[in-house]
Amino acid sequence: MSLVTTEDRGPVRHVVLNRPEKRNAMNAELVLAIRDALDAARIDASVRCVVVRGAGPMFSSGMDFAALGELAADPSGLRAFRRPILDAWNLAEEMPKPTICQIHGGCIGGAMELALACDLRVMATDAIIGMPETRVGLIPDVGGSSRLPAVVGVGRAKELIMTSKLIDGTEAERIGLVNRIGPAEELDAVTDQLVGELLACAPTAVGLAKRVIDSAAKPALALTLEHEVTVQQLCAESEDFGEGTRAFAEKRQPDFSGR
Repeated sequence: MSLVTTEDRGPVRHVVLNRPEKRNAMNAELVLAIRDALDAARIDASVRCVVVRGAGPMFSSGMDFAALGELAADPSGLRAFRRPILDAWNLAEEMPKPTICQIHGGCIGGAMELALACDLRVMATDAIIGMPETRVGLIPDVGGSSRLPAVVGVGRAKELIMTSKLIDGTEAERIGLVNRIGPAEELDAVTDQLVGELLACAPTAVGLAKRVIDSAAKPALALTLEHEVTVQQLCAESEDFGEGTRAFAEKRQPDFSGR
């Protein structure tokens, strides 16, 4: 079974995360499959818009916990662990075609960082989104800390990241995190409407506008992405991360008292 499937609807390429039995948790193989699918869409001249969505009950539960456990055991592997994820997510932002993330069920941690790398987000009203990394002693380090402030503002970004807050689609739309919301059963139609509005515009102008807006909103992105991994290294080497991963594995609340 392919970990990512693709579906062309005219000039729209749907890239579908296809690990539903694991809630589309992102292991190394899924990350590489996402990268390859996005790159293929980037170079295909017949594709004018890309929609990233998930098969099964949720978009994605985020990074596979087994990978985080390995990182806790050997923090020196952080950069090697992070690089392919960042390469894949950056493709969504850097390709000269609009990218839309369609979210249902849940969009957690690294999955939200993929959603933030997309240009636009459509979300079910009852879905949940957030980056709970600080609950296990880490920070969002594959673009989340760098991209979220440009989307919702610094104050909102600090609240969401520093408190590991999870919010539903209605709240996400209210604060500007997502562009459109709707009932889960109508999410395809909501996405199709947004896609239609994009396709009604000149593709060259849309691509160039995307480039200019991203440059203006995140002029120091390359620097802050590097800062993320530098700070994450400190987190990964801390006692907090060890306690956070143990607590997660044991299904209990972490105890950071006295740390």
